[in-house]
Amino acid sequence: MCASRWMADRGGRLLSFVDYMFFSSSGVRGLMNDGLSCCVNTLLQCFSATWELTELLNRWKPVDIQEANHNVPLQLQKALRAMQSDQIQPAPHHDFLHCLDRNRIRLNTQHDAEEVFLRILNRIQQQMDNEVLAGDIQNLFKISVETHLQCSECSSVQSMASYLLNLPLHIREGHNSLDGCITSFFEPQELRGRNSCLCAWCGKRTPSKQGCKLVSLPPVLCVQLHRFRSDCGYTRKLDCTVTFPETFDFLENLKEEAFSRDFVKGDCKYVLYAVVVHSGSAVFGHYTAYVRPKGSHGWYYANDSHVQEATWEKVQSTYGGRYRDTAYMLMYRRSAKEEEEQPHCSG
Repeated sequence: MCASRWMADRGGRLLSFVDYMFFSSSGVRGLMNDGLSCCVNTLLQCFSATWELTELLNRWKPVDIQEANHNVPLQLQKALRAMQSDQIQPAPHHDFLHCLDRNRIRLNTQHDAEEVFLRILNRIQQQMDNEVLAGDIQNLFKISVETHLQCSECSSVQSMASYLLNLPLHIREGHNSLDGCITSFFEPQELRGRNSCLCAWCGKRTPSKQGCKLVSLPPVLCVQLHRFRSDCGYTRKLDCTVTFPETFDFLENLKEEAFSRDFVKGDCKYVLYAVVVHSGSAVFGHYTAYVRPKGSHGWYYANDSHVQEATWEKVQSTYGGRYRDTAYMLMYRRSAKEEEEQPHCSG
């Protein structure tokens, strides 16, 4: 074989060009696209980079699981363990894909990454036989909020405790920023006309203000950028720009009104470690991911079976723009001091 078809990894192993496509010295392993599985492949790369999740799954010792091939957390545990291996071939995840298919996340079908992400988390909660660990996994992502509805006529307030497993952000045509989108999410909205709500004190539908306040933030914060809109019966994609930073501090970027009186102002600084990227249109697209695995301060790009090193500048190229790949989901984790002090790798 021609010498140009071979290369060495950082450990000195001689890899063929084909093998190198599936392997990086960070331990990030590629995943074959099996049955239009790019969406699931991308989420698996993000889950693999979420070391808090893999550690909790590895602590789980299933007992007498019935119909194991239907059990999402069990098959996810196996798939993530395979991805942590230092083998150079693509990680085997065939069983996980078919397990999702049995749970109505069908193969050979295009899926929305946010929807699949939430359905996997819900299946973990439902199908793990260890309720404590299942709760710990959900708490990794749980954003506790207080929703409130204030009547504009009598000023009475109805409030309710709730939670989200991701932060769904509306984006506008033109230029957006992450801090601006999050600020808008927590600003009260006027409800008038046919959107008016029933006031228990007035006994009728009245104009009101609806909003929510932060009660607590999770160790892992998943942000969803709503790029798909329904327009006259058709779904279209917004390619407009959304800038986002490597580090984000809620206390510095949000107004005091966004926080509940019960909010504990601890460490609210977060560091970006994974980006789900969508390319193409609303009806025909492809998912890839940028991830920063545990122990690495550099970025890696995973496109199904192909894995390569990347730079922060490449991640920034997903801010958006016409005919460009666009960030669709952002995954941040609560930062440690050593992560804040370590600059990003520029490649």
